[in-house]
Amino acid sequence: MEKVAFYTLGCKVNQYETEAMIESFEEKGYEIVDYNSYSNIYIINTCTVTNMGDRKSRQVIRRALEYNRDAFIAVVGCYSQIAPKEVLDIEGVKLVLGTNNRNKIVELVEEAMGKDVKTNAVTDIKKVDKFEDMNINQYKKRTRAFVKIQDGCNQYCSYCIIPFARGHIRSKDMDSILSEIEGLARNNFLEIILTGIHIGSYGRDLKNVELIDVIEKVHEINGIKRIRMSSIEPKTLTKDFIYRISKLDKICRHFHLSLQSGCDETLKRMNRRYTVEEYRDVVNNLRKTFDDVGITTDIIVGFPGETDEEFLQTLKFIDEISFSSMHIFKYSPRKGTRASEFPNQVNAKDKEERSKLVSQIAKKNEEKFLQRFISKDLEVLFEQELKKKKGFYEGLTHNYIKVIAESEKSINGKLLNVKLVEMKNNHILGKLVKE
Repeated sequence: MEKVAFYTLGCKVNQYETEAMIESFEEKGYEIVDYNSYSNIYIINTCTVTNMGDRKSRQVIRRALEYNRDAFIAVVGCYSQIAPKEVLDIEGVKLVLGTNNRNKIVELVEEAMGKDVKTNAVTDIKKVDKFEDMNINQYKKRTRAFVKIQDGCNQYCSYCIIPFARGHIRSKDMDSILSEIEGLARNNFLEIILTGIHIGSYGRDLKNVELIDVIEKVHEINGIKRIRMSSIEPKTLTKDFIYRISKLDKICRHFHLSLQSGCDETLKRMNRRYTVEEYRDVVNNLRKTFDDVGITTDIIVGFPGETDEEFLQTLKFIDEISFSSMHIFKYSPRKGTRASEFPNQVNAKDKEERSKLVSQIAKKNEEKFLQRFISKDLEVLFEQELKKKKGFYEGLTHNYIKVIAESEKSINGKLLNVKLVEMKNNHILGKLVKE
């Protein structure tokens, strides 16, 4: 039996696509093995969001040769799409596939293995106008299931390469989404995370359907207890959208609401299509609707042209909003994007100092958010036993608080009531509530 090993870099969409490719190989009788071991075939699903992503992808590709010098190496994903020749020139790589035709991965690998020459199977993603269906029935080692409902992006933020790697927006057919989630429910998945490159644009290429319609339909599926959305643009969360989700008790009270900067001038240069005031209104509406809501975000510090005054505006705004958690990125020029050629690039020292200041505010506000829930009982969906602490299990509340609790028997995949007892770093220690 031929062995296949996978490695995934990057976002939740990539994780979903890797799982779908794994199922394709399993259906054909291949054995899936750990990447850090001997395999006949290695498949690397790459990321290209930053130059660092490209570098990490190259490192992972080369690592496969340490386990088997004669292995067949296939590289797929965003980095392959953007720079197929560069990837194909890496030692050991035999097949390059971009961000389309991953549902034909087994066929393409088998075909390329029969050739003496390297194969470039990357297509022009700008000409792809149909969503590539890649369904999943069973996630490995997970109790929450990502379901990709959308691909591509038409936003063209000035710092982002992804529209060039993923093409324009394409949406998955509603019936196909529901069929996939029904299958996951039958396999005992309790939480579904709807994901995509720009999920707020879901349905724009279809007729008479939007993201909220998908959510309402998923809500009707028996067995699904929680529905969560991946990163979403603030303008998606209109008053009507928030009103409609407020009627759905399966919706997780957690929203990853992309910000990037708290200054209107910086947002304009980023080509983000909202203002600070519009963002504030969405947050206020969410908090009026859901009193225990967790709001997380992404921030880029040191964007080209970001003055001290602009940065201080961002600092003031993020402190005012008081996010429950933040991902902080120091701007890194990405070749091929407009921002990489902008004047007034910020120096590394200033980026580092600004990152530290944002981190301090993020930590303070995260602790303030967690403290609100000490001594309260919340439902936790447990996902895994801690590797270094047997008998302790980790899971998430609906509003995205990481909770660790002790149990004599396995509680993986269980949705249980837990009293939140004590704050530890970025999580809370809890105690199972006996029913």
